[in-house]
Amino acid sequence: MSLIRARYMLQRGEARLSSVLLLLSVLAVSWLLWSGLYKPLVMGLGAFSCLLSAYLAYRMGFFRHHKALVRLLPRLPGYWMWLLKEIVVSSIDVTKMILSPSLPISPTVVKLKAQTKTDVGQVIFGNSITLSPGTVTLDMHKGEVLVHCLTSDGAAELQKGEANRRAAALEHK
Repeated sequence: MSLIRARYMLQRGEARLSSVLLLLSVLAVSWLLWSGLYKPLVMGLGAFSCLLSAYLAYRMGFFRHHKALVRLLPRLPGYWMWLLKEIVVSSIDVTKMILSPSLPISPTVVKLKAQTKTDVGQVIFGNSITLSPGTVTLDMHKGEVLVHCLTSDGAAELQKGEANRRAAALEHK
């Protein structure tokens, strides 16, 4: 295959068969581990969902970012552990607020400058914010992230930049 053709394929989001098979493998293993159901119908639906996800990833140009994703893989488990801890802490905080008779909320919108440099890093940062109860990423444009926080304390915590720093650390070697 010529270099020009390969570059054109990458620009369009096309991928080598090995990249597609790697994505399918990760999706299938994840699905099998998380579903816990191994009946033929459910397995067939799981296989269909993995194939559909891979097709949609192809159509959205996922494979243009394949190299960036491969570089992130070794650092993701540590990030996921930190994110899981943050989700649990946020869940407890939101539960306390909801159960409090005074309902101590102070909705706030903040604009953050993402420290991540790549599209993949910015998406990880924005999705991590949204996964934490009490915060929602509203918009992301040119490295700026608009976030709705349930409380001003939550907004202040985000502005300290720990989540931003950890998401950016995923990109660095």
